[in-house]
Amino acid sequence: MGESTSPISVILVSSGSRGNKLLFRFPFQRGAEHPAAQDNKPRSRYAVNGSGDSTEDQDGDSRDQCPLTDEQLVSGFSDVILATILATKSDMCGKKFELKIDNVRFVGHPTLLQHALGQVSKTDPSPKREMPTMILFNVVFALRANADPSVISCLHNLSRRIAIVLQHEERRCQYLTREAKLILAIQDEVSAMAETTEGPQSPFHHILPKCKLARDLKETYDSLCTTGVVRLHINNWLEVSFCLPHKIHYVATNFIPPEAIERSLKSIRPYHALLLLNDEKSLLNELPLDCSPALVRVIKTTSAVKNLQQLAQDADLALLQVFQLAAHLVYWGKAIIIYPLCENNVYMLSPNASVCLYSPLADAFSCQFRGHNLPSMLAKFSLPVSLSEFKNPLAPPVQEPHDLLFHVLVPKSCGDVQASSDDMTLTSPSMDNSSAELIPGGDSPLNKRMTENLLASLLEHEREAILNVPAAQNPEDLRMFARLLHYFRGRHHLEEIMYNENMRRSQLLMLFDKFRSVLVVTSHEDPVISVFQSLLK
Repeated sequence: MGESTSPISVILVSSGSRGNKLLFRFPFQRGAEHPAAQDNKPRSRYAVNGSGDSTEDQDGDSRDQCPLTDEQLVSGFSDVILATILATKSDMCGKKFELKIDNVRFVGHPTLLQHALGQVSKTDPSPKREMPTMILFNVVFALRANADPSVISCLHNLSRRIAIVLQHEERRCQYLTREAKLILAIQDEVSAMAETTEGPQSPFHHILPKCKLARDLKETYDSLCTTGVVRLHINNWLEVSFCLPHKIHYVATNFIPPEAIERSLKSIRPYHALLLLNDEKSLLNELPLDCSPALVRVIKTTSAVKNLQQLAQDADLALLQVFQLAAHLVYWGKAIIIYPLCENNVYMLSPNASVCLYSPLADAFSCQFRGHNLPSMLAKFSLPVSLSEFKNPLAPPVQEPHDLLFHVLVPKSCGDVQASSDDMTLTSPSMDNSSAELIPGGDSPLNKRMTENLLASLLEHEREAILNVPAAQNPEDLRMFARLLHYFRGRHHLEEIMYNENMRRSQLLMLFDKFRSVLVVTSHEDPVISVFQSLLK
């Protein structure tokens, strides 16, 4: 996963009165500084390889027996070459920049510097102000050529965000111009020193401790290669926050595509709940100073036993806003979506759970819940079990170890319902509409007609099977069954039916019991929840 999602290098180039310049690159350790490692190979990637021992396919994937390391991939590009190919023309600014050369793909967002100070100086007779020397700049990420398109898109987005902030600070206080002049001065100084020494030296080692922008770019690279979360304060002023979801949401060594996460986030329902993956205090400390007060209220109010509808009411927020904030926390890896913790839900051990005897999770569990052992507790959930079955009704009330335990359990949905009389398939398009409103008041002719209309889409033998159920002789029960008929296709679970129809669980279970000869209730993992469960590392 590391090679496919981590950048190879971050590069800052500019174009101006001094031509195209490579201002900074990291990592800056180059093969030219290690002559022994070159093994008499051509220094330039554009030189002819006479040995003929390397061939590449159309996607730039090396067919060598010994694949090139990340350092070797970029070491063949000199600073002059990188400055030439990455400092684009002005008409390409403000657009996505993507260039593939051999095994390397460069991604950036070249940006013009439209100086407000430069515009003023045209009409200002004062000779104190000089026209800016930089015309454009480009923050570029180097990736392997076969990087996933979603990774490429994310890093382009990050490049664009950094460019917008740098452009803003340049207009405000010429920050980029100052940093570039400092960098170029250090480069000139190192070049002068190289003439009196045995060989060339990399100027970037000297630039790093003296240039805040260089340190920000290094921090960006390091964060992308480790946590995937980037938080910068450009010029100690404007914040750049970015999340590479591939580093946060993955199972084993495979990342979950951002599209799958976005689809799941769109499937959040009011009967779902939010489970924070960090304690409230540490999560609040991570928030920026100017974060939304609504986000703070959600974090302080959320509970594993409270659905999102209740959370919205307790936090005094609109349900849609709670959805958006919940999705934000999930995307950044700070929470997952679950069913509210209750005794009716069925839980079992997740196949991705850590079951090591001396894991940090086991230690934290023992510290938080004295007298309980995590491996022994998990053993009780090897097979699906509800919390009501797990809890001993005769035991004295104690602190239930649900908080940490829930991180390693897979919740099952409370039951999906499907018809089970012969080969009944309730898939009529007419049943996809909202439930028909039935008029209370006994066995009225209008209610009879509405019930008949709801059953009319069934085949004759299916309709007869339903009408032969003893409970169907009761008009009220039959009307309720017909009203819910379009849910009985194995695609809707109890929580969804309860929410959509504003019904109690006991009402549904009683109806299912009365029509058990033509219905089957199954318990399995909800597809929406299963995606969020896989986000747990």
